[in-house]
Amino acid sequence: MKTIISAALIALAAGTSAFASVQPIPGSITYDNANVQLEKAPAGSTFFHNFTDGSGHDVSEVYKVNADKSVTLVNRQISNAS
Repeated sequence: MKTIISAALIALAAGTSAFASVQPIPGSITYDNANVQLEKAPAGSTFFHNFTDGSGHDVSEVYKVNADKSVTLVNRQISNAS
């Protein structure tokens, strides 16, 4: 019984994390399925990307470098000021 519950929780967590992933917006590095590859950044490191969106809001994004040198958008904050 514990195995079934554990498997269900793992499946739920995997589905939740996929659903809750941050999607790129215009101005994001990975917007429009851009294939970004970083040559010198170590895998697992993170970096920031800041820009102003079309509404004049300041956007700050955090990206993670994957083992294959691609990047994944992991967090975004948008200011309320315009």
